[in-house]
Amino acid sequence: MVVKKALKVIAIVIVVLAVAVGSVYLTITHDFNDPVVAVETSANPYVVKTGKTMVSAHRSGGDIAPENTMAAFENCVESSSFSIDLFEFDLHITKDGELVLLHDSTFDRTSNSIELFGKEGVLPSEKTYEELLALNMGENFKNEKGETPYKGLRGEDIPENLHVVRLQDVFDYLKPYGDYSFIIEIKDGDELGKKGVDKLYSILSEYNMINKVVFGTFHGEISEYVDATYPDMLRSAGITEVVDFYFSSLFGIEHKQDYYKFDALQIPDDDYVFNLGTTRVVNYAHKYDIAVQYWTINDPEDVKHLQSIGADAVMSDNPDMAYKAMYGDELV
Repeated sequence: MVVKKALKVIAIVIVVLAVAVGSVYLTITHDFNDPVVAVETSANPYVVKTGKTMVSAHRSGGDIAPENTMAAFENCVESSSFSIDLFEFDLHITKDGELVLLHDSTFDRTSNSIELFGKEGVLPSEKTYEELLALNMGENFKNEKGETPYKGLRGEDIPENLHVVRLQDVFDYLKPYGDYSFIIEIKDGDELGKKGVDKLYSILSEYNMINKVVFGTFHGEISEYVDATYPDMLRSAGITEVVDFYFSSLFGIEHKQDYYKFDALQIPDDDYVFNLGTTRVVNYAHKYDIAVQYWTINDPEDVKHLQSIGADAVMSDNPDMAYKAMYGDELV
């Protein structure tokens, strides 16, 4: 009898827990399709007029040219069929203090680094910029046909636009082409990350680009360092800040206007259980003058959905696709 009662209690507890977990799951995955609250103007340069979602080239358009290379930038700005508003890329600091574009922690996936340096896992901070210039950054790029057109190029056969790129090289190249803005992430943490931020701020100041960049990092200590040292830098929310924001938006919690210390949410759509691609999230962000920028959106239907809910920017490895999904074949 005692065993039966215990089993009954356990069964009830399991059912209650299942209902609770199911309710939470249904809540966080639900598409809260509230009416779009239209935006006409904003003090935040990255909050755009409703329907005018910006196109951001993720990894500088890494699906249509070797990612984070000058070839990728050329492919975007010299195109006659699509237009770019924002470039997104990641930065690491080298052994001699240069900021170079690289998404991963190493060059293994994108280049001939293993062959050149004789081992896996070489970090940018372990090599000088001059040493990294020997890399072929188009080594493993595959085009839409599955071909690797730059594989095997070495030495002088490597085109100039497939070498490692420094941040200032990007700014120098783009200046004649238009007034672009940027989403830039410092990948390093701890002291290397702080050193990278110092260098980033110095370059942005030199090029008068402070207000043209939204800074991002996955390292909380780097966000804190930016807030304390460079309060005029625009930055995106860190992971814990996104979680806090999401539940505040979900339940409509009211905060003071200066509660949030970030200027942008750089978030996925619904890749991680939480459904962040909703009008409730966007409307709540705009209420606090926060821009909502989604990554990495490579499906045209997802692009159009995010535009319809008032997203401020869509980051895509296929910026040509994203542009045409939102604006068709004519340049606007």
